[in-house]
Amino acid sequence: MLLRCKTALAVDAPSANPADTVWILISSALVMLMLPGLALFYGGMVQTKNVLSSHMHSLVALAVVGILWVLGGYSLSFGTGNAWIGDFSKILLIGISPDSVTGSIPTYAFIMFQGMFAIITPALISGTIAERMKFSTYVVFILLWSLLIYNPVAHWVWGGGWLAKMGVMDFAGGIVVHLTAGVSSLAIVALIGKRQGYPGEQFVPHNLAMTVLGVGLLWFGWFGFNAGSALAANANAALAFTTTMIAGASAATSWMLMEWWLLGKPSALGLASGIVAGLGSITPAAGFVTPAAALFIGLVAGVLCFYGVRMKFKMGYDDSLDVVGVHGVGGVWGPIATGIFATVGGQGFLSGNPGQLQVQVLAVVAVGIYCYVLTYSLAWILDKIMGLRVDEDQEVIGLDRELHGEVGYNL
Repeated sequence: MLLRCKTALAVDAPSANPADTVWILISSALVMLMLPGLALFYGGMVQTKNVLSSHMHSLVALAVVGILWVLGGYSLSFGTGNAWIGDFSKILLIGISPDSVTGSIPTYAFIMFQGMFAIITPALISGTIAERMKFSTYVVFILLWSLLIYNPVAHWVWGGGWLAKMGVMDFAGGIVVHLTAGVSSLAIVALIGKRQGYPGEQFVPHNLAMTVLGVGLLWFGWFGFNAGSALAANANAALAFTTTMIAGASAATSWMLMEWWLLGKPSALGLASGIVAGLGSITPAAGFVTPAAALFIGLVAGVLCFYGVRMKFKMGYDDSLDVVGVHGVGGVWGPIATGIFATVGGQGFLSGNPGQLQVQVLAVVAVGIYCYVLTYSLAWILDKIMGLRVDEDQEVIGLDRELHGEVGYNL
């Protein structure tokens, strides 16, 4: 009898699928690679005197937010909790072992995959405050922002929270990653103010070759970002891989054509920005739409984000590296497009389900308001306690030398 019970327990115990496990581990590494890709992408667009500072913004998130994720971020995002926030049951990953399984993969693989999303999201915000924010304040900001904004929103959408119960569709983070980063960037840029000399002085990218290399790494990593979100090596991952490629290509093309038409010349920076706009916009829809829909979503994203970047000139804010125009606008368009075009694993507006579009719009509005109010409040408090900006002399000399004691180039 005892032998038969042991046999039954062995049969009934869930086990990880080897192929799915390998795919998610590779996808996690691909998303991690997006951090140095982002560092290069942003670093090439700042002035020579601030290139290391920009790189530090991306890499320090990998360090400190990575620790925070294990300490409590994962538990707050994916713990049972309630409709608004997870619980503290998984602090320091207590109760999880190598044998623990989530779906068809080891729970540790799921934790690390989701952790890479938590790390890159606040790093995206660094593009909007580049060349003028105190490094110490930035580190405190991304830690508190992760706790107060990223973790709750991730729980709402992916952790069984109130938006998940309403049926919101966000395959790989259009709402959780891009919308939160874009709207939060708009909030903090309203407080930190413009760079000295902006907009009269020309702030041109110091190394576009670095930026182009960075966007190549971002695109490469994005296949893990989106296709990995299927959480299995299956047909849905293949669909997400395909739609990711198509949307990135089509948005890059439409942005390039807009520049060619309106400005007379297509630029490398415009092409790179179009790629990111398309990738960000397809992220929530990647596993829910057909390749044809992805083509349209990308084409529209290129045009919308092209004009989104130009909003800063009319509205008078200094979004250094166009986070609001690319991730903010793309973060709005992507979830709404998902509600319109979804046909796989759910039905959108064009498939006869207008309710899905309503849920998507509600999610965009609710998350947008939450992110703006909380980010503005957090930045305001930090400004009063620590100060957001470096001194004027430090900004003129450069953040690399003044904040980090180094220079990017010894020529």
